[in-house]
Order: sequence, then C-alpha cells, then structure tokens
Amino acid sequence: MFRTLLITSAATLAFAGAAQAQTAPGKWTVSIEAGADFQVGGDVHGGATALVPDLGPLNPALAGVDAELRIQPRTFDEIYGEGMNIGAEFAYGMMNNGEAFGSIRYMKADEGKVQVGGAFVPALDTTLPVFGTFSDYEAWAVEAGYRQYFGDGPLKPYLAGRVGAVFTDKITATFEIPDGGITIADAPFYDSSTSFTVGIDVGLSYAVSDMVTLQAETGIRHITKLEDDDSAIGGLGLASINNVGERTYMPLTVRARFAF
Repeated sequence: MFRTLLITSAATLAFAGAAQAQTAPGKWTVSIEAGADFQVGGDVHGGATALVPDLGPLNPALAGVDAELRIQPRTFDEIYGEGMNIGAEFAYGMMNNGEAFGSIRYMKADEGKVQVGGAFVPALDTTLPVFGTFSDYEAWAVEAGYRQYFGDGPLKPYLAGRVGAVFTDKITATFEIPDGGITIADAPFYDSSTSFTVGIDVGLSYAVSDMVTLQAETGIRHITKLEDDDSAIGGLGLASINNVGERTYMPLTVRARFAF
C-alpha cells in the first residue's frame, strides 16, 4: 500500500513539473492543430429589390418581359454551414503560466446552394424562385496573441486573446432561375480580400509529459468584411448585396504541442 502511494505521489509530482515546464520563461513550443468552425453571425449577401426591364439578354425567349428581382439576405450558416481548419503555432513562455504565440491557419467551407429570393414577373403574375450557388470559402489566417494559464497541476484551464489578418480567396456565385431558363454562371462576387480578425479563446491544457501537451479550446472569432466585386451583378441593380461579408464564428480546436 505504501509503495503504491509513493509511486502515485511521484507520478503526480512529475506531471505537475511537466505542466509547469510547458510554460516556463524562455520555453519554446511548436504545435499542430485541427478543428471545426461553426458559423455564429454574418451575411454572405444582403437583400435588395431591383427592376429588370427586359429579361431578353438573359434568355432570348423572354425578350420584352420585365421582372422584379427580390433578393433576401443569407447568412454564412445558411450557405456554408460548418467549416474546417488546420494550422500550426509557435509559442514562447513569458512566465510560468503565460506565453505569447503566433499562428498560421487554413480555413475552408464547401460551396453551398440556397434559394436567395424570387423574381416577380408581372406578365405571369407569379414569383419564380432564384437560387444561388457560392464557391468554396477558403482563407488563411495569420495571428498573434497571449495565453494565460491557471493552476499548478498537469491539467490547466486557460484564456487567450488574439489579433491578426485573414486572406480570403475570390468567391464566385452562380445564379439560376430554373423556371425561367436563366443562368448567370460563375459571376464574380467577392474579390481576393485582406481582412482584420480578433478573437477570444477558452480551453484546457493537459501535460502528457515534459515534452508533449494536448489542448482543446473554443471561443469566438470575428473577421471584418470582404472586398466586393460588382462587375457581373452591378448591371442587374444588385451592387449593394455584396457590401457585407463580415463573419463571426465559434472554432472548436484540438492541439498537440511539442516543447524544445
């Protein structure tokens, strides 16, 4: 019994020492991470109403027929849903329970198709559904921040804050009115954009050994608006719908850290 208690106590002390070593002043760690992004707020496009006096240029069979496009706002969650992220991080111990870090992360969400509104056609006294298919959301985030741990054991909760820049690839949209035989394919919607990002994280860190730590975290992140491209939709009177593109999301991330 005494021997078992001695071994258990020694193991506990070893783990506690390992936990402190992970955030010791002057200590460097490198991490790999992966996770999922859950959309919380932000619109991919806004709403607008625009008169199209002649549908002929879009479908010759409808020459001379006018319509009123009634586009409704659609959120990132409605169009893209859950996304994924992978990345890497370097951290430097500022004190026993505090570290500064820098990270690079790739984010992706697959293309999404939704009904974005309707086209009211007075000649038919009906509203035809309008659908939009938006290309993949792909972005790189470069961030820096500070992480504060709490406690002395191998299992430590922590809080972190981060700021940085996000580089988002071009996004195109294909708009369709199936009942009217109208398709506008691969219309430029957002240009390649550089945005500002800020976030707060909360997580748990567990020291497996003096060299390896596992972390799980969530939080809230915000990315400022994207740069719109009206070259295709401006002529339809819809130039205002892509003057948005801000995104708020909740990441769920797991991380493996290696000390050196």
